[in-house]
Formats: sequence, C-alpha cells, structure tokens
Amino acid sequence: MNTTENYPRAFSHIGISVPNITRAVKFYQEVMGWYVIMEAATVKKERETAIGQMCMDVFGEDWDEFQIAHLSTSDGIGIELFSFPQGKKEAPAFSPFNTGLFHFCIQDPNIEGLIEKIVAHGGKQRMPIREYYPNDKPYKMCYVEDPFGIVFEIYTHSYELTYSSGAYSK
Repeated sequence: MNTTENYPRAFSHIGISVPNITRAVKFYQEVMGWYVIMEAATVKKERETAIGQMCMDVFGEDWDEFQIAHLSTSDGIGIELFSFPQGKKEAPAFSPFNTGLFHFCIQDPNIEGLIEKIVAHGGKQRMPIREYYPNDKPYKMCYVEDPFGIVFEIYTHSYELTYSSGAYSK
C-alpha cells in the first residue's frame, strides 16, 4: 500500500474576487498583515503565454482582461485576489445553506484587536465573539466581513486544538 495515498494534502491558496484590487491589497496587507508577494498586475486574454492560455481554460472566452495580486499569510497560505471589470461589484448574499464555499478562517490570538481593526477599516462584525469552552479553555471565534462584503471567520487557536477537545460533545 502506498502511504501517500491517504496523506492529508496541504492547503496552497484561496482565490477571492474583489471589486477593487488596489483597495483589497491595501486592506489585506494593512489589516491582516499578509505579505504582498506579487503586486497587482493586469492579465489580458491571449494565447501566446502560459498564463494567458491557463486563464482562458479557467474563465472561458467571455472576458478581455482582469487584475490579479498575490499575498501570503505568515504560514505560507496564498491569497490570490482577482478583480474582473465586468463582474458584479458586491459580494453575493451570505448563504451558508447552499452548496459551495461560504467562508474561510484566519487565526489571531488577539481576536478583539483584529475585529476592531477590521471594523475601523470598513469591515463588519457579524456576531458577538463566542467561546467554544466557556470557563474551561480560551478558544474564541467570530464571523466578520471585509469592506467588500466577503465573509470570513476568526479563531484564536488552531483548528486542531479547537476541535480535538470535542466542541460538539457537551
């Protein structure tokens, strides 16, 4: 048996469509502290380069150009920001009951401070900060939005620590 068949794959990156690439890079760099690893660039529809052909494979023929920037978290997870001129400029309604991605989660031990910063930069706090194990462990969480309406979650502790303690068993 090949031992790598059941090995958990690493998370590489997430792609997020935003209405304004410059504002989004600024928000995620200043508020989240993510590193800019590739400044915003324009990609044009063409078949002469590998990136042009790849984008046509992914997005089809109904586009002329878009902007893209690449950021990274402190643990090496990539954040790929896209801004399409022909796309809707507001995030879809929050709809966790439908199939598909409805949030991503970041981790910060100072959840209160990060939420304050998000709100000060035009984002929203969607709920009160909640504790998974009140009076037992300091594991907290909260859903927020960036200034563009994209919903994400904040944890104070790692995913493994939060759920290995049996968050749903009490």
